[in-house]
Amino acid sequence: MQKVKNIILDYGNVIFMIDFARVRESFRALGIKNVDDFFGHHGQDSLFDDFDKGEISAAQFREGVRQRANKPELTDEQIDTAWNSLLIGVPEGKHEILEELKQHYRLFLLSNNNELHYAYCMKHIQDVYGVQDNEQFFEKTYYSHLAGLRKPDLAIFERVLNENDLDPAESLFIDDSPQHLEGAKALGIQTALCTKEHPLEAIVEEYNLLNK
Repeated sequence: MQKVKNIILDYGNVIFMIDFARVRESFRALGIKNVDDFFGHHGQDSLFDDFDKGEISAAQFREGVRQRANKPELTDEQIDTAWNSLLIGVPEGKHEILEELKQHYRLFLLSNNNELHYAYCMKHIQDVYGVQDNEQFFEKTYYSHLAGLRKPDLAIFERVLNENDLDPAESLFIDDSPQHLEGAKALGIQTALCTKEHPLEAIVEEYNLLNK
């Protein structure tokens, strides 16, 4: 591993825990068939990609879910509750890791997100930790629905590198999705896969990121 000066972090399942199984069960309860094809960790209906890139509004997203479920009677609340069931929260200690890393590295957030999840996540960290948003932890944050781009498209990684004058060889990208890591690798960025068995804390220790 080359010397790291910059760390780019994903949000979901790196900092803010999520559970894909929960949201699939919630979609099944709404009457959506072939849920694993509709939404999953490794692939999803184009509706979600469009929402992640901010190309459709929350209202259009909800209408898309109604159409795919063939259930026009579904309420906004039912859809939002099902969609947000994915989100668990930020475990104790994650913010402290970010604060420590920020003292030694240029730190960035790169998240595939959307209007509804973003609002839920920000309310969670406000309610639980008294933190207004993620800006205090990072030099700059990139959310797909605000950037108009999503991982693993090379363009979103190029934007982070170019806007902040980052050398990819000196940058480490940490994400829980192998396909997103491949996008970063294509540009010469170092990568680390974050999993339940190998969480952010373990990656920090394995790469000696705080032993400077």
